[in-house]
Amino acid sequence: MAEINVVPYIDVMLVLLVIFMITAPLLTQGVKVDLPQADSEPLPTEAEDPVVVSVNSQGEMFIDIGEGKDQPVDGETLITRIAAVIKHKPKTPIMVKGDRNVDYGRVVEAMVLIQRAGVPNVGLITETPER
Repeated sequence: MAEINVVPYIDVMLVLLVIFMITAPLLTQGVKVDLPQADSEPLPTEAEDPVVVSVNSQGEMFIDIGEGKDQPVDGETLITRIAAVIKHKPKTPIMVKGDRNVDYGRVVEAMVLIQRAGVPNVGLITETPER
């Protein structure tokens, strides 16, 4: 009489679950802007949730904290909000996500505003290239 032993299948399922739990946070990649280095590496999993400043194709800036996350913000509002975050949580990573069609100068302007708010390191969010 043959029986199916399901214990090995449960072990395999748990191993796959652990693998997926570990790799899911690594899907977001960043490029550190700490010249002259430009390494692309995944964000550390033990870091706090980053604050993301987005620049759309029209050059408008958005920040994912505070009121009106889907409303464009001006430079002073951006500086004020990021300075408040850094004051309360100094280790919070600040990331810039720029549209591929936006003028590079506009992304640099967003990075300068972030550094004016007191952030020593600004990261860039990139997508993994399709193969």
